[in-house]
Parts: sequence; C-alpha cells; structure tokens
Amino acid sequence: MDKKLIFLDIDGTLTVPGHNTPPESALAAIREAREAGHRVFLASGRSLSALSPLLRLGFDGAVASAGGYIACGSQVLYDHPMTASQLEAIQAVLRRHNVFSIIEAQDAAYAEGDLRQAFANAPGGDSEFRRWKAIYEQELGVRPISQYGGQPIYKVVCIYHSPSQLEEARSLLEKEFVFCGQSIPSDSWLNTELINRDFDKGRALERVCRHLGVDLADTIAFGDGPNDLEMIRTAGLGVCMENGCQALKDISGMICPPVEQDGLAAGFRALGLVKA
Repeated sequence: MDKKLIFLDIDGTLTVPGHNTPPESALAAIREAREAGHRVFLASGRSLSALSPLLRLGFDGAVASAGGYIACGSQVLYDHPMTASQLEAIQAVLRRHNVFSIIEAQDAAYAEGDLRQAFANAPGGDSEFRRWKAIYEQELGVRPISQYGGQPIYKVVCIYHSPSQLEEARSLLEKEFVFCGQSIPSDSWLNTELINRDFDKGRALERVCRHLGVDLADTIAFGDGPNDLEMIRTAGLGVCMENGCQALKDISGMICPPVEQDGLAAGFRALGLVKA
C-alpha cells in the first residue's frame, strides 16, 4: 500500500486516559508500521512536557496542545501560545465564577484552586476528565499556580459544576477560543478546554503534510474525543475508538475496538498498516 502519515491521539486512543504506557500490542504495531515506511505522529491535547515520555518510545513527530505546537523530528513547524492579555482575561473571568482552571505551558501544567475537591469520588467522565484526574492524583506534572513563572501558555482547562459558570466566559472569549468539552453526569463535574481558534488538530495535520509534501488522502487519524473532530474531518481516513464520543463516531470512516481491548493494534491490522 502507499506509505501513510498516521496521527494518533493519546488519552483514550493510544493509552488509557492519564497514563504514559501504551499496550505492548500498540507499540508493536507502531514499530512494524514505521519499519514498513509509514510515519507515525502523536496528536494530542497534551502539552509538550506531558507527551514527551511517549515521544521517547519512537515517533516521527508530535502535535501538542491540540495543534498549538508542532514538531517534525527535531524541527519545530509551529509554535503559537496565547498572548499574555488573553491569559489574563481568561483567568479573571474564571475566577469571578469559581471555576477551577489548569493552564498548560510546555514545561508543566499549573492548577488554580484545590482540584482535589473536583476529583474526589468523581464518577466516570470523558477521557480528558479522567486524564486530569489520574495526573492530579498521581501528582504528575501539575504544579500549584503559585509556581507559575510567566511561561507561554497554550491551552486552559476548566473544571466546574454548572454550565452557567462559563456563560460570561463564553460571551467574552468565544470569538477567540473554542470551548471544547463533553457532558458528564449532572451530579458530577464538567470539563471544558479553551483552545485558540488560530489552530486545531486538523490544521496541524495539514501543516505536517505541507512540510513533508504528502497528500491529505494519504493520512489516517485515530481519536476518541471532541478535540479530535477537526483532525478526523481533515484526514484521508478518520478512525474513532469504540470508547470514543458519538460525535466523532458519526464522522469517522471506521470504528475500532476500545483502547483497553488492543484497539489501536486491531485498527492497524484492519487497515493493512501491519501484517494480520
């Protein structure tokens, strides 16, 4: 088959949300696909520091911060943090409405408010919420806001009880930021990412293709959540995990088994990227 560019979301696609160890079946499939001449990129909402442990396992590049930072090999293709005034406006409105926030820099994430309250005994939730719950409970890469030193910020995560808490933020910020979130049980917490409208994973895929001279028809993207929508729409073939959200399933060309059931390896086999 023609050589493909393959883009993999991490949480809920490559790994169980919040973890950095993919199933061995997925690692073996990625190695075999690369040996066959396909190129494999991570494409995640995670910051660069949060996905770096996975990069060491063997990938051709990475899309970090939902498209705000792109690297191909050792070359940086795109680097677009928000402005200081944008961050100031976001933090001010979230504080007014008692929204817990996590701001994401390249080096770490910085949490404002006691997120233990939000995560304690929280049922279920989407893959992004479960990722943050796991990261926070394991004290992996999340620092208190008091340690933030002014580093460039790419994305802000909001954790809150009621949609009404984000009404003012939407009215002030929605022209510049996409409010990307999923609904979870009403007696639990809600999770929304504020992603700059200047980028998304779909445009990141296009940027990598232009750099490498690859036609979009020769791309395959795997994902599970709302911030994968543009990537799945843009790719030559979009693949959603069985554990993914319905909106993503509705636009995907293929559904593969869930991440906990070696879904990525199964998808690679079904597409002929590796031997059956």
